[in-house]
Amino acid sequence: MTFAAILSASRAGGDSAGSLRASLHFAGQTLVEYQARQAVRAGADRVMILVSVITPALSQAVDRLSADGIAVALVRDMVSMVRDAPRDADALLVADGAIIGQAYFEAMAAHQGDALLVTDDSRASAPFERIDAGQRWAGLVRVSPDLLFNTLDMIGDWDLALTLVRGAVQAGARRITVPQDDLMEGRVALVETQEQADLAAQAVLAGGPRLRRVRGAAEQYLLGPAARLISPALMRMQVPALQVRIAAMALGAIALVPIELLWTGTGFCLLLLSLLLAETADRLDEMALRPLPMGWLAFVTPAFALGGIALAGGGTTATYLALMLAIVQMADRWQKAGPLRPWMIFTPASALIPLLLASATGALAPMFDLAMLCAIASVGTMILLRRN
Repeated sequence: MTFAAILSASRAGGDSAGSLRASLHFAGQTLVEYQARQAVRAGADRVMILVSVITPALSQAVDRLSADGIAVALVRDMVSMVRDAPRDADALLVADGAIIGQAYFEAMAAHQGDALLVTDDSRASAPFERIDAGQRWAGLVRVSPDLLFNTLDMIGDWDLALTLVRGAVQAGARRITVPQDDLMEGRVALVETQEQADLAAQAVLAGGPRLRRVRGAAEQYLLGPAARLISPALMRMQVPALQVRIAAMALGAIALVPIELLWTGTGFCLLLLSLLLAETADRLDEMALRPLPMGWLAFVTPAFALGGIALAGGGTTATYLALMLAIVQMADRWQKAGPLRPWMIFTPASALIPLLLASATGALAPMFDLAMLCAIASVGTMILLRRN
């Protein structure tokens, strides 16, 4: 059953006057935007952001979330909360400035009814709100509609989060305990400054989610692992995924020049590098919990790779190979490859590797024939093993 997410975005940050914790940079976006994407990935069907003042950063975050199809609204007063909050579904409230691993969002979403994410009282948990003699609130609370609306009717000021937590404690809410190791290593944290957010990002994103789809052979065994090594550093430098994707397109276009000049090996190396950048952009989007592009933007870099392959072959076999690889690339991207193992999916990157080796040994022509057979076998396997 779906639920609503309530995010707090009103507490001041510690970096400068007027800054908000919710506007801290995290995973290529504001922290509150990342929290919203976490809640939606866990099953939330709408997001409400509690604000005291609407800043440009919050407005831009709402625009980006809305562009990705997420139902989101800014809530400034009690009347708006009563109007927008669901009366037939639970609500998951996230603390202001809380950085919490996705696994805990999933755990809170797994069961209906009142629930609290807590941690044992210790020096590591000192930033969190104490709820009793032995435990503190770790930043997530799930409440039923009755508890939410009874609280809204009762409180006279705009301190909804702590009042809901107290109500959940008094109602005997189920508790999910965060191990001390997650606090010590920063996978669950309450941040006030950008420096704290950056440190937490290293812990949370280092073991972040991998791409949830079957990959081609080269992407699974070569480009994917390399992208997982590169992307955390780019994320820490706040490099947007779109910029990396544009760089991949530009490099793919540049690679056609040495191929035209018969420097085939150099061109193939540049094409592989451009595909690595495209894979890295995918990884950055996945770390930021953004949906992967499935339209023309996702196919520009592979299209340059296919053009390079056709240009290097200079004949009908190379052209037909490029067309077959285009079919495989689209099936891979749109997750229509069926129950195939990665080594069965012969993508453009998978073809470029043996072609690069063949260009270095002077056996490029027979390798085009072999690559054509591999592409035919890959498409045939997709068709034969397709599930009805």
